[in-house]
Amino acid sequence: MSSLRTVNQQDVEPKNKLDKFFKISQRGSTLGAELRGGLATFLAMSYIIVLNPLVLSGPDGSGGQLGISAVAASTALIAALITVLMGLWANHPFALAAGLGVNALLAITIATTPELTWPEAMGLVVLAGLVMVVLVLTGFRTAVFRAVPDPIKTGIVVGIGLFITLIGLVNSGFVRRLPDEAGTTVPLGLGIGGELTGWPVLVFVVGLLLTAILVARKVPGAILIGIVVSTVFANIVEAVFNIGPSVDEAGNVNPEGWSLVAPSMPGWSAPDLSLLGEFSFGAFSSIGAIAASLLVFAILLSVFFDAMGTSVGLAREAGNVDQVGNIPNLHRVLLVDAVGVSAGGAGSASSTQIFVESGTGIGEGARTGLASVVTGVLFLAAMFLTPLIYLVPFEAVAPALVVVGFMMVSQVTQIDWNDVGAAIPAFLTFALMPFTYSIVNGIGAGLVAYAVIRTGQGRFREVHPLLWVVAIAFVFYFGMGVFEDLLGL
Repeated sequence: MSSLRTVNQQDVEPKNKLDKFFKISQRGSTLGAELRGGLATFLAMSYIIVLNPLVLSGPDGSGGQLGISAVAASTALIAALITVLMGLWANHPFALAAGLGVNALLAITIATTPELTWPEAMGLVVLAGLVMVVLVLTGFRTAVFRAVPDPIKTGIVVGIGLFITLIGLVNSGFVRRLPDEAGTTVPLGLGIGGELTGWPVLVFVVGLLLTAILVARKVPGAILIGIVVSTVFANIVEAVFNIGPSVDEAGNVNPEGWSLVAPSMPGWSAPDLSLLGEFSFGAFSSIGAIAASLLVFAILLSVFFDAMGTSVGLAREAGNVDQVGNIPNLHRVLLVDAVGVSAGGAGSASSTQIFVESGTGIGEGARTGLASVVTGVLFLAAMFLTPLIYLVPFEAVAPALVVVGFMMVSQVTQIDWNDVGAAIPAFLTFALMPFTYSIVNGIGAGLVAYAVIRTGQGRFREVHPLLWVVAIAFVFYFGMGVFEDLLGL
């Protein structure tokens, strides 16, 4: 385990009360690095304030509809509160906001289940979070966390690196999904028709090369400098050429437009917090106890292992682990994450989870919860200054995700490739994360494979009993459609 990167320096004398509270010097960081890291993380994940409302603001089963401005304000507020809590109580540079996996699940569920209203769907999220709080308080979630074998943990780090790299490449337009003859999406391709076209892609390429050069030259603040320069370049390009977003408010498509929002100057607006507390546990009567329980199970399993995988990857990248790979204040990290799930549902913002984009701040040097406090405060400001996020298009932060992805993938050398029984599960873990666009799928496949292969090797005693429980749970998770058919749901 000596290959684990750790930065804790127990004999370092704190410089002041702030340093002592957050252990800034002890973790090998500085005040400047924490501030830059918090800002970089916010810029990298602020897109969620725009994207989450677009995913969730559809019609519900009662004919109502979530308002975009209300979802945006709620998303920013919940992200701010939970991220600050993570920083102050758990002292890790992990930022949280509405998770894209669960909100997409909820949107699809609402669209296909007319009997289910938005408040009832959000009630399912609240319930999943409450169950997870119980699992944390009883020690079960922490025990599962520690039972995961080290090769899988390393595979998780590598997988998250590949995953955020793919997010950066796809959302910047450098890599695009290719439609097949049936209109569905199949393997990815370079640009449009195999060609890189459009100013937004150029902004990404210039930002990526600049950030890579700065990182290679070990320039302090390299990642943040790359984001700022790319943002300035993007705003100049938009002001001169008036490119616009890839899809405008009327639904018109512009393949060479900005992926999510076009750069523009911010303005003040009063937040609409009307959705806070708008949740209900009526799903158990609306769609039946079995169907509602299956949905809670799907949400629970997703958030349970998404947080585990993300926190492992981020903590290892930051060096915030001990010599055997354990994360300090792990119990608090998991409890804040669980509370965030329920808080997101209670605010109609969907499940609030640890974001992999926190790696951007870690790449900038963040090592403590002070960075999370900075990110949380910026989310709070964005609630009043929601258009602030329009200043930074995704193409300007995508280079940072790619570079941080490189940093995380470099840990692949820690896997013992001669131990095939552990290496194949680790490989499945990091391969499936980007290929299925899901951290949970990668973890599930890796753990199931590890349990089965070790048993097949006659080394079943190396499989922790909790891993068998988890493996069986993932079998149900992956076969959810089959079980629903068998139950007639």
